[in-house]
Amino acid sequence: MTEAPGHPMPRIKGPDDFARAFNVSRGTLDRLETYARLLVQWQAKINLVAPGTLAEVWHRHFADSAQLAAFAPADAKTWLDLGSGAGFPGLVVATVLAEKTSCRVTLCESDTRKAAFLADVKRKLGLAVDIIPSRIEIDSTHSSVGLVDVVSARALAPLQRLIPLSAPFFHARTVGLFPKGREAEREIEEAGSGWQFESELKPSLTDREGRIAVIRNPVAK
Repeated sequence: MTEAPGHPMPRIKGPDDFARAFNVSRGTLDRLETYARLLVQWQAKINLVAPGTLAEVWHRHFADSAQLAAFAPADAKTWLDLGSGAGFPGLVVATVLAEKTSCRVTLCESDTRKAAFLADVKRKLGLAVDIIPSRIEIDSTHSSVGLVDVVSARALAPLQRLIPLSAPFFHARTVGLFPKGREAEREIEEAGSGWQFESELKPSLTDREGRIAVIRNPVAK
């Protein structure tokens, strides 16, 4: 396991800061602004995010999600986001990549209300994403998704659970991208008790204590 030092980006307070940080088009910013409005509207009906983070959506959710795109292979064609919830990171990644690559993003979310929110955002943003409203671990999900180039998940489970959940979707060149907090090293150590895998910790650009766990080639011991 290796870890690189890093320096968090300045606070992303809105669309202009986001555009400077991620070099996205006006069209992408328009989509994200619509996304932010929909998040506030739906939050009044269902609990999508911690209420205190709504005022910081551009940094805490949009920038935190968008940074993962830089760790994906440049030729990635398929991206699976597990436990997508309010669409972080998968739907943000799909929005940022929409004008740059042909990578197809699939969102897996078993909560029907959250899946309905994802579908509403997809429709109003005009994004070509797939939404699977089923549990990750069941055979039908495995067969319908198949193997993918990138697997992501944010705040879904510790790596000890996350690696077994995501392993059925890995092929030899798949990259797992899992944002973690200050306990990232401990999670990797605990996951290693039952699984062999390659791991690298990358610094988060949005959280001084955060890390991105980059996982490859998971194999059960």
